[in-house]
Amino acid sequence: MSAELWADMAPELLPAFWTTIKLTFWASVGSMILGTILTAMRVSPVGILRTIATFYINTTRNTPLTLIVLFAALGLYVNLDITLAPQGPNFTTQNNFNLAVLAFVLYTSSFVAESLRAGINTVPFGQAEAARSLGLTFMQNFRHIIFPQALRGAIVPLGNTLIALTKNTTIASVIGVAEASLLMKTSVENHADQVFVIFGVIALGFMILTLPTGLIFGAAGKRLAVKR
Repeated sequence: MSAELWADMAPELLPAFWTTIKLTFWASVGSMILGTILTAMRVSPVGILRTIATFYINTTRNTPLTLIVLFAALGLYVNLDITLAPQGPNFTTQNNFNLAVLAFVLYTSSFVAESLRAGINTVPFGQAEAARSLGLTFMQNFRHIIFPQALRGAIVPLGNTLIALTKNTTIASVIGVAEASLLMKTSVENHADQVFVIFGVIALGFMILTLPTGLIFGAAGKRLAVKR
């Protein structure tokens, strides 16, 4: 890496990956909440809720993430004038960040829901039947009996979803969010003769973020697995 390239990238490297981390964190929190709701709807005894959840999950999973991000930016903000940040000097930056988080939540929650549903399939059917025989409502059954066990069974798939989300945050650059991939694009434009070095630096940064995640969730999955 040349001194000129390092002088250009170094001041922006940590802020760019910090933005990537913030995108991943907020999107993962929102995705877990919405994904849990979708899972409850998917296994609900109410037919219309199952239909809505199934339609949403199947539609979102088969829609390119780039389209969802562009819809959030162009559809919600440009056409419908829906803003997700207060007016101020940092309005554009914060609004684009929040729109990107919203898009990631809408997209990733469908994968979270499928991971949790796979976890539910590991819960013995007799436990739900026993809970119903004791008079528990569906929500009580889901909250106290099914979901805790399903979550333990879905730790590894959820970890894989989190890793995918971390890598998917690169899509936020299409609406101007200053995360790692936008820094890479800018660096390539200014230093096209060192493209492999730039790619290597950014790839290393993502490996530092994702490899520990995989190891942690893999270990947690083994530790928290429900013993049968």
